[in-house]
Amino acid sequence: MRIVIADDQRVVREGLATIVGTLADVEVVGLAANGQEAVTLTAEHAPDVVLMDLRMPVMDGAEATAAIRSRHPATQVVVLTTYADDESILSALSAGAAGYLTKDATRDDIRRSLEAAAAGQAVLDPAVQAALVRAAQVGARSQAGPPPAKDLPDGLTEREAEVLALIAQGRSNGEIAADLYVAETTVKTHVNRIFAKTGSRDRTQAAAYAHRHGMA
Repeated sequence: MRIVIADDQRVVREGLATIVGTLADVEVVGLAANGQEAVTLTAEHAPDVVLMDLRMPVMDGAEATAAIRSRHPATQVVVLTTYADDESILSALSAGAAGYLTKDATRDDIRRSLEAAAAGQAVLDPAVQAALVRAAQVGARSQAGPPPAKDLPDGLTEREAEVLALIAQGRSNGEIAADLYVAETTVKTHVNRIFAKTGSRDRTQAAAYAHRHGMA
């Protein structure tokens, strides 16, 4: 099995290379410091699997995964990252990753994921499976949610409309984060954009805007 390892931290990627290199019938054929290098090394070496970090400069892991799966469909991608939030997991899987591990994974976890990916199978740990279940639940709830983006006023996105509707219900940022299964910092970003787009100075004005536009 031929492996490329992508991680922006040198000590991590070299450490992973040492660990992976001890696995039977596995050869590390390239080390990448960012997503663009991972794409380039994949084109050069045609690895069976790329072990991919997510948060990297130049090109992040999700974007690199999408590029690799599009241009080199014979190469699988297994994500290995410190991030286990729903947005990171879903962006990686949507990009085509066959597996998702956090960096507390054991050597055996890595081996099983690489072998499964090379065989065209997916290996997801329980946290990742739980994220997929939550995403399905949110999707089911949002089917009767805000109107399509093309019908929303002032350039609001569908997600911003969801957040605005919850603001109108009096939900706090923490409660909205729990409802939508995203990080609270993500909710704060959405709220700031909502204020800017709707011309609202505070949550009360935003709630009034939601009621005026039938979005509450």
